[in-house]
Amino acid sequence: MPERRHDRLERHPTPGGRNALRHWPDAKGPLRVALNYACIVLARHSPSLRLKVVLYRLLGMTVGDGVSVGLEATPDVFFPELVTIEDDAIVGYDATILCHEFLQDEYRTGEVTIGERAMIGAGAVVLPGVTIGADAQVAANSLVAEDVPAGATVAGVPADEVER
Repeated sequence: MPERRHDRLERHPTPGGRNALRHWPDAKGPLRVALNYACIVLARHSPSLRLKVVLYRLLGMTVGDGVSVGLEATPDVFFPELVTIEDDAIVGYDATILCHEFLQDEYRTGEVTIGERAMIGAGAVVLPGVTIGADAQVAANSLVAEDVPAGATVAGVPADEVER
């Protein structure tokens, strides 16, 4: 059985009786989050693909050649360094790439890889620990909670493979 995304997530327990989101400053320094947020907001609203790539690389993301990221797309604000977008991939309008999830007693982090020439549709959400294979396609408004094999097309909530 293939490894599931949950098996790849790093778990970070949080002390006390409050939910893990209350501990976000322990996960990442507030100044770093503020810088990340400012760069991501600028990238989200910029029509320049070059500027987006420069800003994302500044934040520590691995961004290949020929990558295109649509307006309003949002990479993880807390852990952008865990995002890899390989050559010629497309991330569509208003897509979200998450590398963290805050729960009640812990937060989890995991790398997200979007393979070469993969396409992420508008409004899609990619969860932490997911790998999207080369030439894969994610339909608009899908929730990607598991890996997407190379060349596959997925759609839905949660995303499931569909026939082409």
